[in-house]
Amino acid sequence: MVNPMNGDRRTGGPEEAFITRHHKHDVRDNQCTSSLVKHIKAPLPIVWSLVRRFDQPQRYKPFVSRCIVEGDLRIGTVREVNVKSGLPATTSKERLELLDDEEHIFSMRIVGGDHRLKECYDKLKMNLFDLPPHCKCPTLLNYSSIITVHPETIDGRPGTMVIESFVVDVPDGNTKDETCYFVEALINCNLKSLADVCERLAVQDRNGPH
Repeated sequence: MVNPMNGDRRTGGPEEAFITRHHKHDVRDNQCTSSLVKHIKAPLPIVWSLVRRFDQPQRYKPFVSRCIVEGDLRIGTVREVNVKSGLPATTSKERLELLDDEEHIFSMRIVGGDHRLKECYDKLKMNLFDLPPHCKCPTLLNYSSIITVHPETIDGRPGTMVIESFVVDVPDGNTKDETCYFVEALINCNLKSLADVCERLAVQDRNGPH
């Protein structure tokens, strides 16, 4: 399933080929999966410079307050992310699965922590995205994601297409639709923030120092 992300998808566009090539997940019967596309009015180097920083997700992810990395930045490195919440113990342990600076591919997997992100869910539901009223906050188990970054031209300027896909367990008490709604809303929020940060940096680059 490809989410249109507020009309940001080009039907039949190049994203279909990129998803087929790079966004392969082994999806089991008790899991759900989806792919989302975001077009950003900033050059690829700016976007990739933020996406690739496994050690600094808080640079664009609005719900992350702190990140601690264990060891060097390489495949298998684990980070502990603190999520902005009313519960100080709300954390997520995440492992770097892939970081390809040539193909611009980033992949991570949740390997531990407290993932029932109740406050994030409440903020998403009340302020950011129109979640169904029956949608319950899921626990993110066996979650993994892939992000790919691709150059394009937007309004005659260098732009970037970002594709993020995920697979996650559907927990007891939740449906596939509920689980996907929540995860898609969270990714939408992250990608919107990524676009805001990158586009602001692109404007600063164009204007140069004052």
